Amino acid sequence: MDPERRLAFGSVADLYDRARPSYPSALVDDVLEFAGAGPGDHALEVGAGTGKATTLFAERGLRILALEPSHEMAVIARRRLAAHEGVMIEETEFERWLPQRRFKLLFSGQAWHWVEPEVRYARAREALVERGALAVFWNRPRWGSSPLREELDDAYTRTAPELGAGSAGPGPMRPGVEAPPAWWGDWTSELRGAAGFEPPELRSYSWTVEYSSQRYLELLQTHSDHVVLADGRRNALLDAVAAVIDRHGGTLTVEYVTELWLARVARGEG
Repeated sequence: MDPERRLAFGSVADLYDRARPSYPSALVDDVLEFAGAGPGDHALEVGAGTGKATTLFAERGLRILALEPSHEMAVIARRRLAAHEGVMIEETEFERWLPQRRFKLLFSGQAWHWVEPEVRYARAREALVERGALAVFWNRPRWGSSPLREELDDAYTRTAPELGAGSAGPGPMRPGVEAPPAWWGDWTSELRGAAGFEPPELRSYSWTVEYSSQRYLELLQTHSDHVVLADGRRNALLDAVAAVIDRHGGTLTVEYVTELWLARVARGEG
């Protein structure tokens, strides 16, 4: 886990809120059904960001304590969720948060991989009631179906080859990626080995977004590996990516899969 990348999002908080996609409503249905949670129940969110997932669950009537370490991101989340009296945003890292109650549901969208691996599940067990539910999920592009994949990946090779190097492997927006990069983790295996939790369930949701070249460049600039690039490298990459999209009519269709892992606290735990 790269600390610089973990803390990079605050510098692009407004852009993140504008450019990042939300999550499928069917995912929220499945999480609530799995957790047996509904209006008035208490949930804990880890890594609220600008409140995209928070909003979806708040709209279903949950009372949410949302943890977010970035002040800049938390400011936007508070503004987005001002109408939801049952939501509290606390600026802290999950590792340093001190639980004062237990929750029926803990959810984390696009953030669980930033929690220290050695404390993730111990803290989750402390936070959840017996039989409480853990739900962690990510949006991931499926590059295999994109006709522009090779040209886009060549733009990375020419202008920012370091985004495909290193032990972490390429980030999810590098079109040449064949599988989730190592730093995202093998969540099925990790959850199966997590003490105090029952074996996990994996559910997937497919959907697409059509981007103009400008909107797609905004999206790229919210991903941590792109944020920490030197300005010259990043600008050269963005120009090269835009040139590919503009050569092909000015739009890029991205197929996404949202992957959701669900696990319940084992009987006698929590």
